[in-house]
Amino acid sequence: MPLPYRGRGSRLASSRGASTSVHSPRRAGRGAPSSSHALRLTRRRHSSEQVPPGPEPQADFRSGKWLQEHAGGDARDSQQTARAGMGSRHRICSQEEVVIPCDSDNDSGSVDLQLSNLEDIKKDPSSLELTDSDIFDITGLSQESFIYSYRHLTQQGPDNEANVERLIQSIQEVFNGELQSEFEKLTFLRSLSSLSQTLPYDETTESFIHSHITDIVHVLNMLIEEEPLHSLFSSVRQEVFITIANLSYQDIHLLFGSEDRADLFSLITKSIIALPSVETLIQLQEIMPSGSYNTECLYRQTFQAFSEMLQSLVVKDPHLENLDTIFKQMDPWLQSTKDHERERATASMAQVLKCLSRHLSLKLPLRFQRLGHFVALMALLCGDSVTEVAEEAAEGMHCLLHVTLRLKCTIYDKKNHPNLRRAMKKCQELLELYSIKQFYSCPFKIAQIFEAFLNSNELFQFVMTTLDGLENLKHPCTQKSAGELLITMVKNAESRFEKVPEIMGVICARLSIISQPRVRRQIINTVSLFISRPKYTDIVIGHLLCHPVPYDRHLAELWRTLEVELPSTTWILWRLLRKLQKCHNEPTHEKMAYVAVAATDALYEVFVGNRLQAATFRLFPQLLMTLLIQIHHSIGLTMSDVAVPSGLYTEQEMSSEVTPLCFAIQATKSLLLRTLCWQEFNIMEKNKGWTLLEGKECHLQGVSLLANALLERNHLLAHKVMYLLVPLLNRGNDKHKLTSAGFFVELLQSPVARRLPSIYSIVRLKDWLHHGNRVFKFLALRGLRYLIKHQDMREDIRSLLPCILDLLCETDEKIVLLAIQILLQLVGTMDFTTLTAMMKTLFTLFGDESRQVLTICAQFLKWKLPQEVYCKDPWYISPSEAGTVCKFFGKKCQGKVNLLAQTLMFSKNAKLPIRRAAVLFVGLLLKYVDCSELRTKGTDWIENDLKALLHDPEPSLCIIASQALFRVQKVGAEPDPRQSIAG
Repeated sequence: MPLPYRGRGSRLASSRGASTSVHSPRRAGRGAPSSSHALRLTRRRHSSEQVPPGPEPQADFRSGKWLQEHAGGDARDSQQTARAGMGSRHRICSQEEVVIPCDSDNDSGSVDLQLSNLEDIKKDPSSLELTDSDIFDITGLSQESFIYSYRHLTQQGPDNEANVERLIQSIQEVFNGELQSEFEKLTFLRSLSSLSQTLPYDETTESFIHSHITDIVHVLNMLIEEEPLHSLFSSVRQEVFITIANLSYQDIHLLFGSEDRADLFSLITKSIIALPSVETLIQLQEIMPSGSYNTECLYRQTFQAFSEMLQSLVVKDPHLENLDTIFKQMDPWLQSTKDHERERATASMAQVLKCLSRHLSLKLPLRFQRLGHFVALMALLCGDSVTEVAEEAAEGMHCLLHVTLRLKCTIYDKKNHPNLRRAMKKCQELLELYSIKQFYSCPFKIAQIFEAFLNSNELFQFVMTTLDGLENLKHPCTQKSAGELLITMVKNAESRFEKVPEIMGVICARLSIISQPRVRRQIINTVSLFISRPKYTDIVIGHLLCHPVPYDRHLAELWRTLEVELPSTTWILWRLLRKLQKCHNEPTHEKMAYVAVAATDALYEVFVGNRLQAATFRLFPQLLMTLLIQIHHSIGLTMSDVAVPSGLYTEQEMSSEVTPLCFAIQATKSLLLRTLCWQEFNIMEKNKGWTLLEGKECHLQGVSLLANALLERNHLLAHKVMYLLVPLLNRGNDKHKLTSAGFFVELLQSPVARRLPSIYSIVRLKDWLHHGNRVFKFLALRGLRYLIKHQDMREDIRSLLPCILDLLCETDEKIVLLAIQILLQLVGTMDFTTLTAMMKTLFTLFGDESRQVLTICAQFLKWKLPQEVYCKDPWYISPSEAGTVCKFFGKKCQGKVNLLAQTLMFSKNAKLPIRRAAVLFVGLLLKYVDCSELRTKGTDWIENDLKALLHDPEPSLCIIASQALFRVQKVGAEPDPRQSIAG
């Protein structure tokens, strides 16, 4: 059915006709004060007003007068009429003004945020009544510009049916043939545009165009494909854009609705955006002069026609589906690494947004689902290194704010929706804090404004887009802007995110390509914000634990440098610890959960970083026991015994040296060091405690050694562990119970043990005496031996005498011996012979001698150490004594830089104690080295050796090396005092 008369003409043509009038100084004057900043930018970069005129114009084949006079062959008389036709000024290089067709005559100050009218919004948000004027006041756009509706000035055009038929026939001939010359191509395009102007009142035209849209799209596609991408020597592109725009104003969309139309849209976008820069085009014209066109003038006219074509698509876009399509086409160009392509795309989108904001009339359902991505991308462009791009993006952001406000009002339906009121109030408050320049120049402030209006899905889009911006290695300022946007948005909207795992995945993937320290810090702070929020803590930890172990240096840095507030540190460390504890409830015959290994490695990195120090001290009992239990579970396992998620490793990545046990030992060592348990650490090392812990048969001996060391050196922490173990002894699997029982029994030596109710001490030990596992019987006897020393507990223990006597028949020698020890305390009537035999057995102990090799050598060579450098204990547990030794060398020795070099040789020794002592000596001796001498020789050779030790598998060496490296870097960073004086 033919469409009824709608009074529609070529609005683009009519506005152009009006713009050429000398009676419109406000619209035409380049320096007119009423022109907006966006319009001035567009004119300056994408119009031809300053370009000298080119050759005489050709006839406009779309004017109505041409249709009537064409038979007479005189086309020259139609030139005056052609100036009123759409796009006539695009085909010539004249001095007429280039005017955006959607600009109103009263757009003064349209891009300046008018904050003087916001006083009424300062009242309580609950009583805030939102009107259209409120929205326009906030965004700075006049209400008149919003309610302004484009005028449909009907071009009566060809009123002769013969002329219409002649046009249709000429277009039909093109469908059946081909276009050879530029003249033929332009004739076709202008005829098609002229024909489109008869659509409102001619049924034949409407029927013809609707039935031949596929043919039209095919011809346009062919015309664009024939245009070279490296040069601009014809106006065919420009005429294609004008033709599409004319048809769009008549609701004939050639760029939407099918695959071939979408391909055409992509092709014409590339044909203009991907052109070389204007400078290159001008140089190309000098090499290959075209003769017919001024290249710069033609480019600016063509680009303006392209921008106006895009605007024609959104003039009537109530559901924003056209905007969605435009943005999908422009998205890759907005992120182009070429400055001129990015500038063209940004300028085009800024004009589209300005046009849309002036003709916005939204209806549900809205089909623009990428608002968060759009906002983030435009905000990133506001911080672009190219000034023109940043300025265009700022203008676009201003209009986008207005569009967003109207969009949210439409979604919420009622303008006084509480969420919308709060968002409007926040928007108004933030805009009052910043000047216009601040708002446009600081992307993170833009994020603060838009955060209030974005829903959870849009927030996710925003974050993902900013994370993509972190990959822009060519423009460091884009990385900087992305980091600022990311941290600002997460700070302000951290409770409204839903797809946190996906965000974490992208962050972890981007860390390896971000080189700027400030941006890396912002990314890690983003993770810190998420992980410190109880709602997301488990989600973030769970995602971070799904990476290969040992963690690469980027993830290790993340764990080591988490920046969270003090109240959150305990919660985070506790949740990480719980991930490991839950794995200890699984049956021991199944494969170890990968989470257990990953959590153990994460704890190690956290301890090394020491950012959660307060929480580490607070949770020391839980951390220590959990790690000891993990050691027990890990004995004898390789990574093939771990349920590694599929695809996490390749066969080449899996090292045979990496075992679950090595992670558990590392974490336990670093825990003791970070909680200042140096003496306990030394006892374990001197008595081969770490080796004992790793052994299948001697694991409980290592546990007992550590428990005794803790009880001896730090009874306060020992008591905390004891009270923790009381309710945990009967939980978990057998390995869990055995490790806990082994540690608990040793703590019964403490006087505090008598305070425990008998149900938690003697009664529990009695149950173990009847346990089927001989190890529990052994532990029970060991505990009774400690408790029997307390006189007030002997009577309760005497009741267990029958059970103890039965154990003398056990085949396990250790059980028999312990039973005899207890009987010695309880049976005073034993004969002397039995007592003698029992005592001889008790002294059957084995031991091992640790020989001081250096002392033997010194005696043989008759060396005598100065008293000042004598140190009984290892240096790393006696920092003050080590400092005294270094002070002696600092005062007595010359050539301290050479002494440093000699010491660094020992840092590569295979023996751990020697490596550790060498690194500690280097760090302490630096206090006494002449800084000027050290600067002369440089510090790189020292730093390189120390950096190589930062990832040593021994935690104590890793920590000491990091301290020494800090001192070296500090010396290198200090200014030379002689240079300061000279300056």
